[in-house]
Amino acid sequence: MNTQVTPDQIAFYQENGYIVLENFLTPDDLERWRWATDESVAQRLGSVNPELVNQGSSEAYFAMVFTQCLKLADSHPGMHEIMHDPALGRVAGTLARVDGIRIWHDQALIKPPYGNPTGWHLDNPYWSFSSRSSISIWVALDDATLSNGCLYYLPGTHKTARYETVDIGKKLGGLFDVYPEWRAIEPVATPCKAGSVVFHNGLTAHGAGANMTNKPRRAMTCAYMPDGSTFNGTKNILPTEYFESLTVGDLLNDDKMNPLIWRA
Repeated sequence: MNTQVTPDQIAFYQENGYIVLENFLTPDDLERWRWATDESVAQRLGSVNPELVNQGSSEAYFAMVFTQCLKLADSHPGMHEIMHDPALGRVAGTLARVDGIRIWHDQALIKPPYGNPTGWHLDNPYWSFSSRSSISIWVALDDATLSNGCLYYLPGTHKTARYETVDIGKKLGGLFDVYPEWRAIEPVATPCKAGSVVFHNGLTAHGAGANMTNKPRRAMTCAYMPDGSTFNGTKNILPTEYFESLTVGDLLNDDKMNPLIWRA
């Protein structure tokens, strides 16, 4: 992987809340990520274990936004090896300017042929911790284009976000009911070739276009939690027993639940 980032790239990320890193994966890396994603998603969708079923809603509209499978590294050794690579944590931590990176959760996001657009939203307000330095990686396993649903961002919104978001539903611009001041910000599309990645802050507003093609658009992602983050009272992906053991303000440092993959 091409995991070196420059001071200019760090500055761009800090200012805009996202950055595209072209050719992040080598061709061999890309094939390994594709294999692990395809196989782990197929296993998950075919599982009879209710804890491992597809995380996507069965509601007709949302089901055509994307197929969403969370925590694949927990059930697939190949994906576990990929996601626990310290080099990924180092890039995320360097861009976010934090001293340690824990995995919050990985997830495959596959927009089906003729799939619906992904409404504007923020990520971090869904999660069980609140951090202005949370960061995600979005890996393009197919070319992400204007035609098949590449990501769009509202630059700089991570600086003024208030930990409020909206559900991803039929109203593409529902987020602007919460943040009307963001309507004036010009959206930026981020088409990129397969093997490229986008890192974005968990409070940067983003969405994706519809897939107007007859082929799926595959992406593999991982959300990262800065080491030292604390519980905010939201359940999200936390198992019930662990969730019920927590008090707001508790340190989220369970190495099985949220493994530390990099420390400065």
